Amino acid sequence: MVRLVSEGMAQQPRQLPAWLLYDAEGSRLFEAICAQPEYSLTRVETALLESRAAELAAALGEGVLVEFGAGNARKVAPLLKALRPPAYVPMDISASHLAGACEALQAQHPAVPVLGICCDYSLLAQLPEHPLLQGQRLLGFYPGSSLGNFSPDQARRLLEQLSRLLGPGSCLLIGIDQPKDRARLEAAYNDAAGASAAFGRNLLVRLNRDLGGTFDPGAFAYRARWEADHSRIAMALVSQQEQEVQLAGRRWRFGAGEELITEYSVKYSPEAFTALAAAAGWRAVRRWSDPAGDLSLHLLVPAAAGRGGPQGADSAWTAPVQRES
Repeated sequence: MVRLVSEGMAQQPRQLPAWLLYDAEGSRLFEAICAQPEYSLTRVETALLESRAAELAAALGEGVLVEFGAGNARKVAPLLKALRPPAYVPMDISASHLAGACEALQAQHPAVPVLGICCDYSLLAQLPEHPLLQGQRLLGFYPGSSLGNFSPDQARRLLEQLSRLLGPGSCLLIGIDQPKDRARLEAAYNDAAGASAAFGRNLLVRLNRDLGGTFDPGAFAYRARWEADHSRIAMALVSQQEQEVQLAGRRWRFGAGEELITEYSVKYSPEAFTALAAAAGWRAVRRWSDPAGDLSLHLLVPAAAGRGGPQGADSAWTAPVQRES
């Protein structure tokens, strides 16, 4: 952690890994963000999963369901009900969130064994050898458009990593947020209630606590800005004055107006994401979208799997789904 923070502070602009935002308080604040009226991603994706659960399950086929970055794992419930997999394996970097999610889901789905893995899945060499995983086809599930927190090059490498973890014969269902009107996007990441700003500033609180930092959160303003050239939202804490802070045993100077990037959120059109997935060795076989075209669920298979895809799925895009009234 010290090395990653020091490297991030030495960049221009300064940028820290997005996962640092998710301590216990950060995870609580992120859930608050998801409930804000300006932030529709969670509601849209949940509705899409619920309305198309049976269709998604048929396209995925049989196998153990592996969720990357499970968080509170609320989105997976429709898939668990429709799939009835031989096991569910949620992964998350937050041990407390993972434990609570596993307990709740095991109670709701007693027939599905739950095996939680607390880890950074982007660095995991392989899945653990466990009886629930031996000889099983693996179905990856990566909702929430979390891939957008990585640069396109990092995202490609992560997709390659997920392919290695899931192995031959696998597939991946991934949620991808799409570009929208600038004003709408900026409002989603700077809600009127201030949950997004509190989420960003909590990073400084964590750095003070865990790495002996001397940040004054009140000396930094939160800003979310759409960068059209990169098709991304840039979230930053902006120094309101010249100041010096201590962090991880070093002194760091901030100029007035200097940014500390807390995270990016890249938005991909269906075509752009399909190209990114192909560069990482995946082939897109199906897509589901909400009526407004805000978000897509893409079903990917390893490119070496041939043209049939899982359960006979073909390579044509599905038409945007219509919500049932």
